[in-house]
Amino acid sequence: MESLITLVNKLQRACTALGDHGEESALPTLWDSLPAIAVVGGQSSGKSSVLESIVGKDFLPRGSGIVTRRPLVLQLHKIDEGREYAEFMHLPRKKFTDFALVRKEIQDETDRETGRTKQISPVPIHLSIYSPNVVNLTLIDLPGLTKVAVEGQPDSIVQDIENMVRSYIEKPNCIILAISPANQDLATSDAIKIAREVDPKGERTFGVLTKIDLMDKGTDAVDILEGRAFRLQFPWIGVVNRSQADINKSVDMIAARRREREYFANTPEYRHLTHRMGSEHLGKMLSKHLEQVIKSRIPGIQSLINKTIAELEGELNRLGKPIAADAGGKLYAIMEISRIFDQIYKEHLDGVRPGGEKIYNVFDNQFPAALKRLQFDKHLSMENVRKLITEADGYQPHLIAPEQGYRRLIESCLVSIRGPAEAAVDAVHAILKELVHKAINETVELKQYPSLRVEVGNAAFDSLDRMREESKKATLKLVDMECSYLTVDFFRKLPQDVEKGGNPTHSIFDRYNDSYLRRIGSTVLAYVNMVCSTLRNSIPKSIVYCQVREAKRSLLDHFFTELGSKEVKQLSSLLDEDPAVMERRASLAKRLELYRSAQAEIDAVAWAK
Repeated sequence: MESLITLVNKLQRACTALGDHGEESALPTLWDSLPAIAVVGGQSSGKSSVLESIVGKDFLPRGSGIVTRRPLVLQLHKIDEGREYAEFMHLPRKKFTDFALVRKEIQDETDRETGRTKQISPVPIHLSIYSPNVVNLTLIDLPGLTKVAVEGQPDSIVQDIENMVRSYIEKPNCIILAISPANQDLATSDAIKIAREVDPKGERTFGVLTKIDLMDKGTDAVDILEGRAFRLQFPWIGVVNRSQADINKSVDMIAARRREREYFANTPEYRHLTHRMGSEHLGKMLSKHLEQVIKSRIPGIQSLINKTIAELEGELNRLGKPIAADAGGKLYAIMEISRIFDQIYKEHLDGVRPGGEKIYNVFDNQFPAALKRLQFDKHLSMENVRKLITEADGYQPHLIAPEQGYRRLIESCLVSIRGPAEAAVDAVHAILKELVHKAINETVELKQYPSLRVEVGNAAFDSLDRMREESKKATLKLVDMECSYLTVDFFRKLPQDVEKGGNPTHSIFDRYNDSYLRRIGSTVLAYVNMVCSTLRNSIPKSIVYCQVREAKRSLLDHFFTELGSKEVKQLSSLLDEDPAVMERRASLAKRLELYRSAQAEIDAVAWAK
């Protein structure tokens, strides 16, 4: 059982070392889930004397006004033999065997946190005392409740102290040790008043009555100690502390404990209660109760730790890794994040992620539909055919077939294909840009660095713009090639067609009749449709080769080339993470370290058992 108190001691020390003091924050707190005994009392209630009696050493600061200005987490460790000594968590590996120096260090450490003012601070001081004369126990000594601010203190000090005390004792895992002096009316006790507010049924409160030996003659505290005056779940415990004269004379604690036992044994009113009175009984009873509470809470603490570790790891993963300090580390981080984006982009094109199918839709629907919408019939109307044929003949009419007229008619039709070809290039370009936006939004790492996000996006868009221009040139070249060189085999079939439908040796006067011109128009239309069918297959190939394939191969090549020439400042500017995110990550990492160490400590105790 003793190992359980030791376990909680370790966890409390880890909490303080890693900044978990149980105060309200945006981070999960382990401190609040750990069972603890908080010592509460008004000024001059004998609170310090009770603690010193339990420890058996004179080590706490004394004086008028508010002496305890920071919570003191007092961890007592029973050792089998050897010299008593004390250790502070903020001074590791330094052992104090002179307890007068312990008192001075408490004062000095308080001043380091609060300054030499009379302000208070919620940051606890951790003090461990190792002695054969103590029980395994942890107590938290809180600032004494007061009703009036003294000189040098703000008016809010009264409320500030109450708020600090309340923040500890209102938590369900806190055991309240309420110190009240017997020579004052219990109804006015600061400790009982605040304990009753947070624990109205008295299920977590232990009442300690001090200064019993200083009560007026003819009065006693039997009604309180027997629970008739104010009932609590646990029996009241009376103690007799050293008087101020004893303190001034440095009366030994061992002697003081002996005199305390003698007082209860020899005073008729309290003789029947002797077995459960005194500071020694108080220490043993608190130790036993704390062990029982810890044992009952361990499963819940384990569950909380495991759940919180998963939550902290999840949030840290979402926030991403911290930024490297050196230029090489920064460059590597930028390259890695950019490659992640590039891979996501390729997955969209390859069908692993949605979006790439829109490009096929351009080739299979939009581009063919645009070709069909071309009004070749206007180009090949009777009037236009007659006009172009006669213009091509010039002053000397053609002899057999109007070759120049054919060429002009075909060229005027094929030039109009340039529009749908350019539109197909632009449509694919728009889809590729849309996929850049999608890939950027899906690259979690880029959300961490707004400037890098913009830079990667701009670099990708610039590359796509260059690819579009190359694609337009290549695609329009395909159209221009069809205009530049006609397929001869197609026209070699014309004489056969003529033999089927007419005589190629018409007189010059009937070569421009409607039937002849209509035959020319239908021949040109057949040729243009053949070319459209060819381009419908070759233009998508050109677009894929110049845009889609290049986007997969070299979307960020230019960006990577420029990165190599950037200086540290420029690289740092790309990794301009939000300071709030950096602070949050550091806090989460610290808190995760706490929970993992807590998990390891609990597991070690479980394995040992």
